[in-house]
Amino acid sequence: MTKADIVNEISKSTGIDKATVLSTVEAFMETVKNSLSSEENVYLRGFGSFIVKERAEKTARNISKNTTIVIPAHSIPAFKPAKSFIIKKK
Repeated sequence: MTKADIVNEISKSTGIDKATVLSTVEAFMETVKNSLSSEENVYLRGFGSFIVKERAEKTARNISKNTTIVIPAHSIPAFKPAKSFIIKKK
C-alpha cells in the first residue's frame, strides 16, 4: 500500500477531500521524522511505537578489496508494533 492508497482510503471512509487528507498524512510523517531525528520516541497506543535504536560500532570486511573497515556507532529508526497489532495467519 502506498501513501496515495492510504490517502484514498482515508478520504473514502471519512468524506474529507484528498488534499486535506494528504496534507495531514504528510504533516504526521514529518512530525514523526522530526521527533526521531531529535531522538524522541513516538508512542501510538494500540498501533505501535516509532523508536530510535542504537547500533554499536563494529568491524566489517570489504571482500572485493580484502580490507577491514570500522562502521561507527549510529542510531537508526525502527517500528515496534503493539501487541494488539499482531496479524494472525489464516
